[in-house]
Amino acid sequence: MDYLQGLNPEQQRAVQQIKGPVMIIAGAGSGKTRVITYRVAHLIRNRVDPFNILVLTFTNKAAREMRDRINHLVGTEAKNIWMGTFHSVFAKLLRVEADKIGYPNNFTIYDTDDSKSVLRAILKEMNLDDKLYNANFVHNRISAAKNNLVSWQEYQQNDQIQADDLSTGRGHLGKIYETYVNRCFRAGAMDFDDLLFKTNELLKNFPDVLNKYQHKFKYLMVDEYQDTNFSQYLIVKKLAAVNENICVVGDDAQSIYAFRGANIQNILNFEKDYPDLKIFKLEQNYRSTQNIVNVANSIIANNKEQLKKNVFSEKESGDKIKVMRAFSDNEEGKLVAEAIMQERSTKGLKWNDFAILYRTNAQSRSMEEALRKLGTPYKIYGGLSFYQRKEIKDLIAYFRLTFNPNDEEALKRVINYPRRGIGDTTVDRIIVSADQHQITPWEVILNPSKYLDGRTSASVGIFSTMIQSFQVITKTLTAYEAALHIAQHSGLLKDLYEDKSVEGLNRYENIQELLNGIKEFSEREDIEEKGLDVFMQDVALLTNDDKDKDPDADTVSLMTIHSSKGLEFPQVYVVGLEENLFPSQMSLNSRSDLEEERRLFYVATTRAENKLTLSYATSRFKFGTLISCEPSRFLDEIDAQYLELDFTAKPVSASNPFFDDERNNWSKRGDTFLKPKTAAVKTTSILAKAHVPSADFKPSDTSELQVGMEVEHERFGYGKVISLEGKKPDIKATIFFKEIGQKQLLLKFAKLMIRKNF
Repeated sequence: MDYLQGLNPEQQRAVQQIKGPVMIIAGAGSGKTRVITYRVAHLIRNRVDPFNILVLTFTNKAAREMRDRINHLVGTEAKNIWMGTFHSVFAKLLRVEADKIGYPNNFTIYDTDDSKSVLRAILKEMNLDDKLYNANFVHNRISAAKNNLVSWQEYQQNDQIQADDLSTGRGHLGKIYETYVNRCFRAGAMDFDDLLFKTNELLKNFPDVLNKYQHKFKYLMVDEYQDTNFSQYLIVKKLAAVNENICVVGDDAQSIYAFRGANIQNILNFEKDYPDLKIFKLEQNYRSTQNIVNVANSIIANNKEQLKKNVFSEKESGDKIKVMRAFSDNEEGKLVAEAIMQERSTKGLKWNDFAILYRTNAQSRSMEEALRKLGTPYKIYGGLSFYQRKEIKDLIAYFRLTFNPNDEEALKRVINYPRRGIGDTTVDRIIVSADQHQITPWEVILNPSKYLDGRTSASVGIFSTMIQSFQVITKTLTAYEAALHIAQHSGLLKDLYEDKSVEGLNRYENIQELLNGIKEFSEREDIEEKGLDVFMQDVALLTNDDKDKDPDADTVSLMTIHSSKGLEFPQVYVVGLEENLFPSQMSLNSRSDLEEERRLFYVATTRAENKLTLSYATSRFKFGTLISCEPSRFLDEIDAQYLELDFTAKPVSASNPFFDDERNNWSKRGDTFLKPKTAAVKTTSILAKAHVPSADFKPSDTSELQVGMEVEHERFGYGKVISLEGKKPDIKATIFFKEIGQKQLLLKFAKLMIRKNF
């Protein structure tokens, strides 16, 4: 038991509780990964067969890290654990059982681009308006249906769903869904959502399969359980039903993926599914200073729906959390860039010690411009994945077609690349002929003289022979040897090599990098099967979430807060803390949406190890119009004792209570406003208390607003309209509010209730 000595008492208890249902509530920075790996190691040390352990994660990176740690603790037995992402584990299971649901075991896995390409083709065939039936919208609609286990048949038979579609003028969605499913089936392909949808179908319709895996997976562990959706929840519940040796690990305070279908109720209500549940709370934060942890706690305390815990840190108090105010988004970028430059210089830090986090990708522009002007190296994360680059997708399409010639998307991508005299017209003929004869396009290509005219038939025949030759050589060569052969003999490598432009050189180097990666895979000692088909199965399951921050790249990291989850940095800047931006305007319609935004802010603050800086702008361009901005309500929720206000510029308007020095009794020292030291003043917030809207408050139609009218604003209180200027829809109203003075508002964004006409 010596290996448990490095754990704190609560961690030890969680690790040693190996029987029955267990929930480990793991606060930010509390050593969650360490507990999971030690718990798996403890199972093996207690003679649990690794083949009977299933560990589910949300990223391949997390799975690799855990496996490496377990391997260090118990040796090579770690190889026998079923461990990976939900999608990778159940893709593996489906390849074994695929024949039961009518799929080949070498089925292709479509990524989002592939799925949207299929949908665009269907929309074209159905002569539907691609603006009304936008491929992104249709894809999201089908994805949501699958994640809620709604088949195309149920979709078409559900009166509420049909009524919703008809009300938006999209009555053909059910038929599109049906056609899409059939098209994927014909191609021997599953999309990402199918990997869970089909697993549920398999476990529901084949009791013998369910029984097999219930007895195989005697011990289940699920990481980041707060991020599970309905489909994942059901799979886990079914598999654990016999033994109930299930352990879920997560933090409800970090549930931020509702837009992907994640359901926070899965973790909040876990005890209802397992009444004899043992709960362990990991509350010590080993990552952040006391001040950062205290700020995070004061934020999340405002959420009503949560599992209560008392996260604490035994590290030093650390710097107070600095709040910076800027005139505009451009000035905000300038302030952040200069602060990073100064911190690096005075504290001897590296560029990669800093991260800038924002709510939306569009906010990166002002940050990038400011960093470039100072010559600061930076990298944006969450951009185009390496495996999404055109040249990479082209070569991988050749690989896919080699193993699954029915893969229609791969076929269309490479049949005439490099050019070989098979144009779009010929491709259309192939597909039409396949539809007419109820066969696959590949069957047409195998017999071109039977279905196509002479000249076209010859070109298609050469292509067919080439793909068949690839199918033969991949059976005897390693992944690298087969990949290199296909890259060379397809003509793709030659085509890229002959393009001497800068872009062409980059594309050629990217192909070489892919081949290098395949060579590394071929030389790995921890896997037995090293064929190109095995490599392809791994690649198909890679996601943007698996792209790690390169520890050797000395650059400032820029990313959305969603992309930052699971990462940590010595210094973090969270920018754009303004109402309608963070929290997002889209989140203000319900408490659940607002609480998710607050959890997102909690995640942002807990990425910081030593120093956290928050910033906002008093004006920002929105849809080409400069608008005034209010500080985020989240700033108001932070206990003032942990904050330091760094207002290097004077307020744009003294009408905002956040800037009213006299009201809040700030004392000015140089360029920094510090809190007053007088004992008589006790503030729990850095913001003056906002106006509480009347019980009947409801924003009015302001199109007929006139000078002299009395109004109520949800935050500024009661006021009178002094003047109106501009033309619709950009009319600005100058209003004198009783509590805070004069303020100018853009009516199309303002929320005003007209109280008296004159």
